[in-house]
Amino acid sequence: MTDEMLHLGENAREAARGLGQSSGAARNAALAAMAEALQQGETEILRANEADLAAAAEDGMSLSLQDRLRLTPARILGMIQGIRDIRSEADPLGLVLGGGVRPNGLRVERVSTPLGVVAVIYEARPNVTADAAALCVKSGNAVILRGGKEAIRSNTAIAGALRNAVVSAGLPADCIQLVADTSRESARALMGMHGYIDVLIPRGGAGLIRAVVEQSTVPVIETGAGNCHVYMDAAADVAMACDIIENAKTSRPSVCNAIETVLIHQAVAREALPRIADRLEAYPVELRCDPAALAILAGRSYAVPAAEEDWGTEYGELILAVRIVRDMNEALEHIRRWSTGHSECIVTGDYAAAQRFLREVDAAAVYVNASTRFTDGGEFGYGAEIGISTQKLHARGPLGLRHLTSEKYLVTGEGQVRT
Repeated sequence: MTDEMLHLGENAREAARGLGQSSGAARNAALAAMAEALQQGETEILRANEADLAAAAEDGMSLSLQDRLRLTPARILGMIQGIRDIRSEADPLGLVLGGGVRPNGLRVERVSTPLGVVAVIYEARPNVTADAAALCVKSGNAVILRGGKEAIRSNTAIAGALRNAVVSAGLPADCIQLVADTSRESARALMGMHGYIDVLIPRGGAGLIRAVVEQSTVPVIETGAGNCHVYMDAAADVAMACDIIENAKTSRPSVCNAIETVLIHQAVAREALPRIADRLEAYPVELRCDPAALAILAGRSYAVPAAEEDWGTEYGELILAVRIVRDMNEALEHIRRWSTGHSECIVTGDYAAAQRFLREVDAAAVYVNASTRFTDGGEFGYGAEIGISTQKLHARGPLGLRHLTSEKYLVTGEGQVRT
């Protein structure tokens, strides 16, 4: 561990002590100042982001990843509103979650507390800087942010504004820290900072998440990897399926709740697949097809043969794998094999099929007749999130304020001893 990373860790632990003992009013004042700082700093942030985008284009970054990197006045306004929404949430700390008086007279209370120090490793998503910082401040956690090199100018401008804001509200600046070193060495160092960091949250592609899960000695909340599917059942409404598939693939293909594979029941494939293809051609979406799907779409230049690895790929761009399945059993088996446990959807008018899909599919979010693009803390009514957890401990799905807390037991006695 370098001296710089050790310094970050020590500063974060010290800041976490002060932040965790602060009042809800003080943290809300900091959040109000953070929102104001982004508003006042919009010009500087956009200028920094333009420099990041120019460098990314020169380096050949894909258009979908450039979309993740890009900030606009509307997106900054969304970041500001996200901070204000977090501020309006109830204080998640100091809540009595359970307890009572034991037969021996001991009073036991289970109370919510901060996790301590949260580290976030993420890629070309500068909005994560603001979202993660705001969620951690509200929940009393210091945060160490390590973004990708593609967004370093944007992240530096945002984090600088937020640090100044929390200081103006009387909280320690080091409750928000950005790692300036974007090399792999800094990421590896964070993974080994057991004793300084309480939980590590990776946000990005499957490769990043896998590396963190496999290498970290710090507890990890696995998020983000989204190999998501839509299964079009024999009893599906074709027009509805076309709408859902178009939205789930094309509305923002770079995000983790976008679909990567469509499975179509053979009974409706000849009618449905050409109509789906017609809708997607306008974007255009490349379709990587199994032999049955390729035969139906013969002559369409954007329909190409799928390789085995296509079923397990999170493309993050305008590419969609397509497979014709014999029945629901085959669809469920495909999802079991290839899903990352993020978001899965069935389109059907058959109640029994819908209920079976809901029951048997193992994912953080399981949909009937709706786009997977709704897997989001705000859309679910929980406010901003720090990521979408695809694991089962300690949380699953959108990670909001309550998931950034732990708990402790407060035990009050009158001299009792155990016999």
